[in-house]
Amino acid sequence: MSEWKQDIVKTFAESFAGGTPNRSRNDFFNGDIPWISSGEVNQPYITDTKEKITEIGLENSSAKWIPKDSVLVAMYGATAGQVSKNLIKATSNQAVLALVPFKQLIDNDFLYYQIKQNKESILYLSQGSGQPNLSKDLIDNFIINVPVDLTEQRQIAQILSTADAVIEKTQAAIDKYKAIKQGMLHDLFTRGIDISTGKLRPKYEEAPELYKESKLGMIPKEWDAKKIENLAKVNGRVGWKGYTVSDLRETGPLALGAAAIDKENKLDLSKPIHLSMEKYLESPEIMVQFGDILIVQRGTIGKIVIIDKEIGEATINPSMVLLNNIRTNNFFLYYQLCSFIGQRQIELLTSQTGVPMISQQQINSINIAIPKVEKESNAIGERIRAIDKKLQAEQNYLLKLQKIKSGLMSDLLSGKKRVTVKEED
Repeated sequence: MSEWKQDIVKTFAESFAGGTPNRSRNDFFNGDIPWISSGEVNQPYITDTKEKITEIGLENSSAKWIPKDSVLVAMYGATAGQVSKNLIKATSNQAVLALVPFKQLIDNDFLYYQIKQNKESILYLSQGSGQPNLSKDLIDNFIINVPVDLTEQRQIAQILSTADAVIEKTQAAIDKYKAIKQGMLHDLFTRGIDISTGKLRPKYEEAPELYKESKLGMIPKEWDAKKIENLAKVNGRVGWKGYTVSDLRETGPLALGAAAIDKENKLDLSKPIHLSMEKYLESPEIMVQFGDILIVQRGTIGKIVIIDKEIGEATINPSMVLLNNIRTNNFFLYYQLCSFIGQRQIELLTSQTGVPMISQQQINSINIAIPKVEKESNAIGERIRAIDKKLQAEQNYLLKLQKIKSGLMSDLLSGKKRVTVKEED
């Protein structure tokens, strides 16, 4: 195994920042030379830029040519500390530092991963208050750990690149499933399913005779628009049955609030809050059961979750309402509330004064487009749930991959775990 050595970044790479041509000169911009901004150094690699400058613009500014395979670091602003690989011949503005590796000493991908791994340490050393403000000197003199053998560097970089490729592929699958789900929500809640064929009804434009006017616009003739109050019981925590810090416990029944709903409207119990058993038993009407739907009533309006698994004893906090005794397919109702139909009504009903709020009475007044035949609402709920399960599986896999990669970076880039060096052709 080769030896490792610690040394400062400028031992391994030349560094320089870019520049901005005078914007008052029309002949400096809209050219064909890619011009990288710090806001673009928030992706794994750069293959194109939003703005491009001309040769004369490059010549009349402090911008410099950045060769391919350089490592880019955002120096200040909202993206300070972000790191990218440059895959094109380009230039940049002054908020981007280019690190051009000395190829006889360091592999460009290895340098990229080392800088990325040490991002937080670099930011910690940055000067100024508020947003971090990095400097060329700070990065030049930052110490990194490097194998002397270039082959070992390349093999470490290859392992991490492979992990990145799998993560990128998984993220692409997630994006695909999200797009499919959004399309399904629109189609299924405007056209429904023809139970005799199992397929979507033709669009309104293709077969207007299959649709009728409603409070929600055109809906299938076999559907009705019904208010929540006709489909479920809406319950909230009665004011005098609220709770204080003295009612909180280390363990016990869960108290679910907005923090228990993630940005995808899924249940997140990573930071549980527990109540005393006495306070839980005080309000049987808001004891959370499988299939119940929870809606944020105050604060982050529009967050909704369905309890799709057993979570034990649980209740809601004062910012939530709970829908139970649901008289349609629970998932059909949940997905429609999360869709454009439910969210549009919630936005219109939300109070615009003070803390955003929607009352129980307003929630009861929300209209839902629902098939008259239960078999159709069940089919719609299950069809969306199936794609949701695929999406959730990919998201769980992505988290697992990111955890594995984080461990690999920590072990391989520190030399804690060594790779077997194989001779290169």
